[in-house]
Amino acid sequence: MARNTKRRPNYSKRRRIRTSSASTSPETNGNDLTAPPAEAKPIHIDKRELRDACLERVKNRPIRERIISFFRREPDKDYRELIINTEALERRVAMMENGILQGFDIERLDEDRMVGAIFKGKVQNLEPGLKAAFVDIGQEKNAFLHYWDMLPGANNDPSIEIVRQNKRKSSGRKEAKSVQDIPRAFPVGSEIVVQITKAQIGSKGPRTTTNLSLPGRFLVLMPYAGQCGISRKIDDKQERSKLKRLINTLNLPEGMGVIIRTAGQGKHEKFFKRDLELLLQQWSKIEAKIKNNKTPAFLYQEPDLIGLTARDFLTEDVDRVQVDKKDDYNKLIETIQKISPKFAKKVTFFDEEIPIFERFNVERQIEQTFMRRVLLPSGGEIVLEETEALVSIDVNTGSHKGNRKDGKNFILQANVEAAMEVARQMRLRNLGGLVIIDFIDMKNKGDQRKVFQKMKGAMADDKAKHNILPISQLGIMQITRQRHDESNSSGVYEPCPYCSGRGIVKSPRAVSIEIQRKITNMVRRFRVEEGKEDLSLKVFLHPSTLRRLRGPDSKLIDRMERNYGLKLSFEAADTYHVENFKVIDESTGKEVI
Repeated sequence: MARNTKRRPNYSKRRRIRTSSASTSPETNGNDLTAPPAEAKPIHIDKRELRDACLERVKNRPIRERIISFFRREPDKDYRELIINTEALERRVAMMENGILQGFDIERLDEDRMVGAIFKGKVQNLEPGLKAAFVDIGQEKNAFLHYWDMLPGANNDPSIEIVRQNKRKSSGRKEAKSVQDIPRAFPVGSEIVVQITKAQIGSKGPRTTTNLSLPGRFLVLMPYAGQCGISRKIDDKQERSKLKRLINTLNLPEGMGVIIRTAGQGKHEKFFKRDLELLLQQWSKIEAKIKNNKTPAFLYQEPDLIGLTARDFLTEDVDRVQVDKKDDYNKLIETIQKISPKFAKKVTFFDEEIPIFERFNVERQIEQTFMRRVLLPSGGEIVLEETEALVSIDVNTGSHKGNRKDGKNFILQANVEAAMEVARQMRLRNLGGLVIIDFIDMKNKGDQRKVFQKMKGAMADDKAKHNILPISQLGIMQITRQRHDESNSSGVYEPCPYCSGRGIVKSPRAVSIEIQRKITNMVRRFRVEEGKEDLSLKVFLHPSTLRRLRGPDSKLIDRMERNYGLKLSFEAADTYHVENFKVIDESTGKEVI
């Protein structure tokens, strides 16, 4: 593709202005750099504007692309784009539907890809109470391996219909037939091959399984399963019958199984055979590493985001892929040529001066996914709070624009909008675990059912496993959503080092009370145990607490000194934490509190 020859804009003047302003006092522009930044206001994003901009881009596509699209697509089909942006430390892929961000993935280029990785490890210890083993795989934390995940085929996915059993062969691989057999089959110190199903999140180590799987474009190879199945998302009866016959024709080694993925719908037999051949070659390399490497050993890693785009994201319903880095463009084309050559025509290299995410209005939409509050079209809003295992979402009326003065129709309207936006935000933020949604109260059971059905419909295409319960009597909807990796915000934010992620610190009043209480208890104990009457104590503390002790609490300190024959002195420093203090006995120099 020819290089864009537009003249590069001159940024030198802008740089000089920024440098000169940085040298002035922070207070001159009203921004005190010593204070934390104010919470960003929620961004209002006009989705109609985004759709109109997308339609304009569709009209201005090259003539060849428009002709192909005319014969291939239904007239009312949504226009889907994949936008790939690569920077020095990060690669981002945005899935756009009619200009609106519907999916978002981040790959940090300086971090290892853990989910799907296969390791040869060693059983470090068994915990019968937890019914779990901890496996040394050479990482910072030992991997967690539940006993249930050590049984062959025990974690079968209910979304898969098993249609063929492939006879198992005796390969010498250790196996347990029941949970009771596990301590005997896998004693401490024994070698074991595991695959990470959930990366380390917070203080929890990675979760693993011994039921390995290797995803391909149309198939998933399961080397130890011995079962073949079809994704239940393929709901066409004739197509399912065809795929069942196809599975029986696949030449699988004994004891191995395959799953036909949703992307295999409507594909010719040759695609499955080529996919299976590539997966078997991949497995042969892993087997060689299992035999030749000592524990712990790294055996296999999932492809990077470029490889995953080619394998998982670039499907029939994607109209165009734009990549802003030449190396990534070439790599994507090379990968597509191996697995699905016809899709290579959809990929274009973005070669403009303006950043690609700015060009396609992605940056503002991503910025919204890191905010607590998200505005709804009708004027309502949702507020999201994330913890390690639970996400709470509150739906508020905000400054609504209900048509009726009594507002009855607005409550349903706002809740329906909230349901659709919550489903979208969970995908974009990669939220998981237990999700609690507090909708605006609806007395009408019919309205509650409408919101429930809207939520189910909005999450129907979510690839993460999930379960949605109807709205309870308290107006609460509960959702469980599987999460394989940390949420997107976890990679951008870290717990506050000052408050350890609690979001609050003790007030000077609370610390003052604690100091007085501990000094009183210590003096009484010294009188009983050591017979000490007169004590000279020095307290090290934060200036905010000292101001409290010398101000509102000064009379209390004076009374305590008189009652207990104490002599108190204080030393404050800004470097001390507001909640920390230390008391030493000046006669001995030893710390007493």
